[in-house]
Amino acid sequence: MYGYFYDQNRVYLILEYAIKGELYKELQRQENQRFDEKRAAGYVLQLSRALDYCHKKNVIHRDIKPENLLVGENNQLKIADFGWSVHAPNARRQTLCGTLDYLPPEMVEGKEHDSNVDLWSLGVLAYEFIVGSPPFEAQGHTETYRRITRVQMTFPDHVSPEARDLISKLLVKEAGDRLKLSEVPKHPWIVRHCQEELAHYAQIESQASKQ
Repeated sequence: MYGYFYDQNRVYLILEYAIKGELYKELQRQENQRFDEKRAAGYVLQLSRALDYCHKKNVIHRDIKPENLLVGENNQLKIADFGWSVHAPNARRQTLCGTLDYLPPEMVEGKEHDSNVDLWSLGVLAYEFIVGSPPFEAQGHTETYRRITRVQMTFPDHVSPEARDLISKLLVKEAGDRLKLSEVPKHPWIVRHCQEELAHYAQIESQASKQ
C-alpha cells in the first residue's frame, strides 16, 4: 500500500497497480479454464514464498483463492484481501472462515487451526490451476464437507506424477504433516518447471546476504 486518504464517507487506499486483475479471471480465460503445468508451477512457487513471508511475520491469510490473488504485468502474483487474516504469534484459532472449496479438514470439523490452513489452500489452488476446478467441489455443501474431511479427490489423466505428488503432500488431513512452505521450492515439480525463477530468487537472496 502506497498511501491513503479519506473524506466524510470513505477511506481510499492507494495500492500497487495489478494490471491483469484477479487470477480467477486469468484462469477463466484459459482453454478448459486451466493453466499448463509450467505456468501453474510458477504461480505455486511465488505463492509459497509469499505465504512463507507472511507466516514468518505471524500472519495467517485464511482465505487464499484465485479471486484473492492479483496479477501484475509480468505475471507476478500479489496476495490481496486480508479480511479473514489474523496476526497470531502464539495462539491457535477457532473461527470458521474462508471459502468452502478451500476450507481444510480442521476448520470443517470445528477444530483449532494454525498457519497450516494456508498450506491446504495452496494445495487446493495447485489442483485447480492444472485441472480447472477445486478438488473437493460437489453438489451441495454437505457432500463438499464430506469430501474434504476424507480428503477424497481424483486426478485427471493429464496431471503429471510430479504434480500429483506435490498436491498430495499439501492436501494431508493432519495439518502438521503437510509439506512445509520452505520445502515447496525444492519439490521436483517446481524444480522441473521453474529453474529460471529459482535462479533469480537465489541471486536476490545472495545479494541480500552480502548487504
